[in-house]
Amino acid sequence: MPDPPPNIVYLHSHDTGRYIQPYGYAVDTPRLQRFAERGVLFRNAFTVNPTCSPSRAALLCGTYPHENGMIGLAHRGGRLNDLNDHLVATLNPAGYHTARVGVQHVAGRDDPQPPYTEFLDTDGHNANSIVDAAHAFINRPHDKPFFLACGFFETHRYSYWHDRDSPVGEPRYTRPPACLPDSPRTRADFADYAVAARKLDGHMGDVIDAIDNAGLADNTLILVTTDHGLAFPTMKCSLSDRGQGVMFMMRGPGFRGGQVLDPMVTHLDVFPTLCDLIGIDPPARLRGESLLPLVRGEVDRLHGATFGTVNFHAAYEPKRSIRTDRYRYVKRLDTRDRPVLPNCDNGESKQALLDAGWADHPQAPESLYDLIFDPNEANNLVDDPRYADVVADLRTRLDAWRRETNDPWLNGEPDCSHMLVDPVDGVHPGVGDVVKFGGDVVKFGDAAVSS
Repeated sequence: MPDPPPNIVYLHSHDTGRYIQPYGYAVDTPRLQRFAERGVLFRNAFTVNPTCSPSRAALLCGTYPHENGMIGLAHRGGRLNDLNDHLVATLNPAGYHTARVGVQHVAGRDDPQPPYTEFLDTDGHNANSIVDAAHAFINRPHDKPFFLACGFFETHRYSYWHDRDSPVGEPRYTRPPACLPDSPRTRADFADYAVAARKLDGHMGDVIDAIDNAGLADNTLILVTTDHGLAFPTMKCSLSDRGQGVMFMMRGPGFRGGQVLDPMVTHLDVFPTLCDLIGIDPPARLRGESLLPLVRGEVDRLHGATFGTVNFHAAYEPKRSIRTDRYRYVKRLDTRDRPVLPNCDNGESKQALLDAGWADHPQAPESLYDLIFDPNEANNLVDDPRYADVVADLRTRLDAWRRETNDPWLNGEPDCSHMLVDPVDGVHPGVGDVVKFGGDVVKFGDAAVSS
């Protein structure tokens, strides 16, 4: 008899990037390390949009945000065009019981929700409450395979919550990411991130242990990932490896043995992989590829290039990118030539850069980075004549992708009047009625504190 369809558990976090122990960083996450050693870890996994709701929508719908409608944050006007594009709308008729617990951020609180079979009750974003609800769900009798989406607020900056203090890490023996200066302020900031990451490790580890203790490990696929890079300057909301790079690990049927794979993969590959694993036809709209041939060693890679997109986070900042194994090319679609500061969450690292003049640093309309010689993407080669052929090729390939995916920004700026955004430099984007925004503008101060 064929094996029964596997259960699927999707564990996801806010703002973690790849900065955890299994990816070689000095951030203690022993339970996720153990998970990686028993499953498959993808070293070069990327979100296609390094902002919160669009990233999650891309994974769960299998399409780019400008295709599925989630061009910005769900609580600021981002909306899926069709809730039936959501993964659970495909799993439900395939015989799955679909449940959601904790953070999801793909629909606003008062908006229609994706068609999960069940929404588990929790005490808001309280991680212990989320773990308890997940435990209860996992341990109850199931007469059909289940899909459980379990989201944690960690490692989002704790300062978002005004009734709790930021975690206090040990900065003296901490080194911040390479894109930040190594200073007391950035060390303290990253030390706090490390505390949040350890808490996340414990929460995810508790859910993984519940699956193991219930005897479900052999027939449960567990996906561990995050939405995008850290909520630090030039990371989250940045079309760079440090912005788009995500932890991405799977364990269960088809994903065992402690493999570490280097080829590029993206969140878009999740939906077709699940269809392949459970033996159903994937919807024709999906943009990704099944990971199974790569894991089995049947192919050397899935993608010759991956693409990235940003439209809105707290503020308007449309841009696109293409990344190959060696190069990244980024094209900005508006005329702003300075950092869009609301799109970087508040924190000590941001303030340290602002104090040093970051607000006045120029931004180029186009960028090219040679990732072999410049892995930190700091040296823009777009005007270097030695790279003229590379730039021309990547421009052409990016334009072709934009046409293929019907990028709404191809013919100027579309009507985004449903989006609520922070002003930038005291003015709203779209000056001169290029973009018409709604009369209500949500402002949270001088920088974003939103998810």
